[in-house]
Amino acid sequence: MQIIWHGQSCFEIIVSKGKGENIVILIDPPGEAETGLKAPAKTGAQIVLLSNNSYTLGKGDLDKIAPGAFVVDGPGEYEIKGIYVRGTDFNFGKTGVSAESPAGTIYTIEAEEMKLCHLGNFSDKELAMAQVEKIGNVDILMFPVLGGKDLGAKETLKIISQIEPSIGVPMNYEIPKLKLEAGDLKEFLKAAGVGQIEPLPKLTIKKKEISPEEAKIIVLNP
Repeated sequence: MQIIWHGQSCFEIIVSKGKGENIVILIDPPGEAETGLKAPAKTGAQIVLLSNNSYTLGKGDLDKIAPGAFVVDGPGEYEIKGIYVRGTDFNFGKTGVSAESPAGTIYTIEAEEMKLCHLGNFSDKELAMAQVEKIGNVDILMFPVLGGKDLGAKETLKIISQIEPSIGVPMNYEIPKLKLEAGDLKEFLKAAGVGQIEPLPKLTIKKKEISPEEAKIIVLNP
């Protein structure tokens, strides 16, 4: 499996099906007008996941970069080309949620015997226990850094500890050209007690390379 970060919450995940066949999953391709970032072109994505509609591409633009792709834009359970996807509402299992609460979807993806979780632009102080149970055991977590008025370093670390992934991949932090307000990666890493991390152009990983006893954070270059 290869995981490529394109900035904000946009990831390209290339799943190997063997015999030279790959399935490409594209998550949250950004709208340039809203974010300042260009969506990746010609990924050949067969599956597109949208965690929110505040800055991601609309259907017309999606058809241009991922024609014929299976698009998931909300909660539910899906099996596409042998890949299992579950979407959980940001507000699932929470009480006293107001109508003004931001809508969004947390996705889990099961492929190559690994389970990935993408938190989208989730910005609450913590996950509800019902959400944690739905997410389940996770190998790789893609999480936002210091997003929104309620999500500081302490809260981000709390959410990570709730999920207990083997690998954490930060997203939604300040990078060149990004127009949106975003967190500072160095501030988060300092709070996490992690020193300087050399970013990777992409994460290439197999299930056998993941150790549940050795949790780590991996930073990707956009």
